[in-house]
Amino acid sequence: MAALTSAPALAQSPSSGGQASSDQTTFVQVGQLLAEPERGIVQRDKTLVIRGNQVVEIREGFVGEGRIVDLRDSFVLPGLIDSHVHLTSQQNPNGRLEEVTQSNAEQAFVGARYARRTLMAGFTTVADLGGSNESVFALRDAIRRGDVPGPRVIASGSAVSVHGGHGDINGYREDVMHILSPESVCSGVDDCMRAVRTQVRAGADIIKITATGGVLSNTAAGLAQQFSDEELGSIVAAGHRMGRQVTAHAHGADGINSFLRAGGDSIEHGTFLDDESIRLMRREGVWLVPTLLAGDFVARIASSPDNFFTPAQSAKALEVGPRMVDMARRAHEGGVRIAFGTDTGVSAHGDNAQEFALLVRAGLSPLEAIQAATAGAAQHLRITGEAGRIATGMPADLIAVSGDPLSDVTELERVRFVMKAGVIYRED
Repeated sequence: MAALTSAPALAQSPSSGGQASSDQTTFVQVGQLLAEPERGIVQRDKTLVIRGNQVVEIREGFVGEGRIVDLRDSFVLPGLIDSHVHLTSQQNPNGRLEEVTQSNAEQAFVGARYARRTLMAGFTTVADLGGSNESVFALRDAIRRGDVPGPRVIASGSAVSVHGGHGDINGYREDVMHILSPESVCSGVDDCMRAVRTQVRAGADIIKITATGGVLSNTAAGLAQQFSDEELGSIVAAGHRMGRQVTAHAHGADGINSFLRAGGDSIEHGTFLDDESIRLMRREGVWLVPTLLAGDFVARIASSPDNFFTPAQSAKALEVGPRMVDMARRAHEGGVRIAFGTDTGVSAHGDNAQEFALLVRAGLSPLEAIQAATAGAAQHLRITGEAGRIATGMPADLIAVSGDPLSDVTELERVRFVMKAGVIYRED
């Protein structure tokens, strides 16, 4: 598909440490270009001039000399953004055992494998929302330095969670749980402020909290609100004072609405949101990250003969999974802003783009689904100067597919070319 016509000595390659040579110019010739998805305009026969890690010009026609990438038969769009992943793990039958056998260093190496897989699937930016501080932040920083290939990572580290609730350690011996429980677990207003500040000190780019119970915590504690209103208020206020946006894992409507009234910035999942939730989200401009792929995955596992979930997990998976597409449909019809996010790590890394078809099933057009994974996600994560569009002065993050994803959004499951910050990582 993509023909690279240049001299053999190519400085830009994953093996070179992921750093584009600042004096090297690449001409990417593009047949169809969706440079700014928020505008929805497909341009034809363009050449992207890339110097170092930036787009420096978009020219009419097919031009260039020296290092030319031929994507004249392809559809090119910005690198995709997944607003909710867990790079350092993946659900599997041994998942509960891995929690107590893998070191933080091992998890970071596992994360390096999954980060590369995510990048090769066309996702050049992700938000990692939940994992051990040491492993997640080390992985983020290694990718940033160019030590390992992967998407740009915005990381929360450990979620701020209530003792015994979703995000805490559950279902093991008491002494094991005491050792593994993260510092970000808290109870009471003052302790919850401490947990937020501890996460910021550890290196969190964003604060993720678990406002309600969750499907995969091994406890029959339900899916409703777990923090008190006062605790939620203290968490949001502490995060904002420290210059961090605060996003909430939230299924039950009571937890969703309490978090929104506390001034929270975005909702992850949103399974049982109600009319009040939609009204509050519209009024405050809050983003919803629906994670439909996670719902689809857990429902399939829980109902299969090879189900490896515990009874508590299975019951919640069968309650939540089938509801999520309808939830996203109601939110979309209600005018809620939607950012693309998958909760990958629940489902398999590299399958992230399967979320697009589920969003379309929920009523989004293919263009709206693409906007959610580009300009919308960039706005949600406050990185509009770094990702979400192809424009002069922006990092050269772009992907290519053979067909037209505006006609068939599943084309994005078959990405064949990936460039991140001027470096070519995939070229089928």
